[in-house]
Amino acid sequence: MKNQVKKKATIYDLSILSGCSASTVSAVLNGTWRKRRIKESTAELIQNLAEQHQYTANLQARGLRSSRSGLVGLLLPVHDNRYFSSMAQTFEAEVRRHGKCPIVVSACRDPQEELATVETLISYSIDELFIAGATDPDSVHTLCEAAGIKHINIDLPGTKAPSVISDNYEGARMLTEAIIRSFGADNPLRPEELYLFGGRNDHASRERIKGFRDTKTAMLGSDPEECIQPTGYSPNMTQTAFERFYEREGKLPRGLFINSSINFEGLLRFMAQHPHETFADIVVGCYDYDPFGSFLPFPVIMIRQDIESMLAKAFSIMEEHRPAISVHLIQPDLVHPRTALKGPLDAIKDIDT
Repeated sequence: MKNQVKKKATIYDLSILSGCSASTVSAVLNGTWRKRRIKESTAELIQNLAEQHQYTANLQARGLRSSRSGLVGLLLPVHDNRYFSSMAQTFEAEVRRHGKCPIVVSACRDPQEELATVETLISYSIDELFIAGATDPDSVHTLCEAAGIKHINIDLPGTKAPSVISDNYEGARMLTEAIIRSFGADNPLRPEELYLFGGRNDHASRERIKGFRDTKTAMLGSDPEECIQPTGYSPNMTQTAFERFYEREGKLPRGLFINSSINFEGLLRFMAQHPHETFADIVVGCYDYDPFGSFLPFPVIMIRQDIESMLAKAFSIMEEHRPAISVHLIQPDLVHPRTALKGPLDAIKDIDT
């Protein structure tokens, strides 16, 4: 039997064990606790716990750096979709343009893994950290602040550091309007024929659902509750949701708002299991961009998030001495289907993008 490797303790673990905040734990471990007037008994407790639970020693000096390493980190939730891989490529190019070295890592949408990964990055003496799509950006902020690391949130906002994100509400409004108008006056879409699939309880999904609901209500008059189908960011769960809908209704909704490319993959997996269905009468709107979507046998309207503008704004903010803790919205682009596609799309050319 193979020996199991014991996972090293993190600041987050020591915070729970000691009953102190992560910021307090960090101050004790980097030797600045006296300046913060932390009790000696508290410092001794944390130091003993750190030794007992094999806290990595080289992290203890992270707040005492006197020189810059030239390393700039990007923390991603995942690598395996076009949006985040494009963000990584754009980030790397921009960091190198500034004469520095990029480090790109992912934490698999796991809040504890995010903290452990950030601690490791700090131990390598990164100068700055761009936090993209973190599940708990404020806890990441606590670590960065204690270590003196400049940082900024991208894609999902936090409350304790500046954030640059896509205008998800406006993007959802544009996408929902485009889906509805694509059917035209002679074949209008009914409220019960337009569904949103995908997403979870995070800021981006909440804003997209709100934009979807507001636009659908304004244009179609109502938005039945069952027309929102959250599935998380999982192709398997999205596929299952479509299978259940298809078994119940015998068809798909005519209008589909898909919350991300990950959820869009779930739709395509479902379709692959039903090769005899043409799905010729549907219009799909995807809140993500993939050029291959335009070659599918049904119209796909897409939202392309402006990664270049988001990162340019983020780099600009990072150059400020004390940037304000505010959320900066970057408007995305609406991408129409190829005009060669046939279907209920004659009216889409009239949409104001």
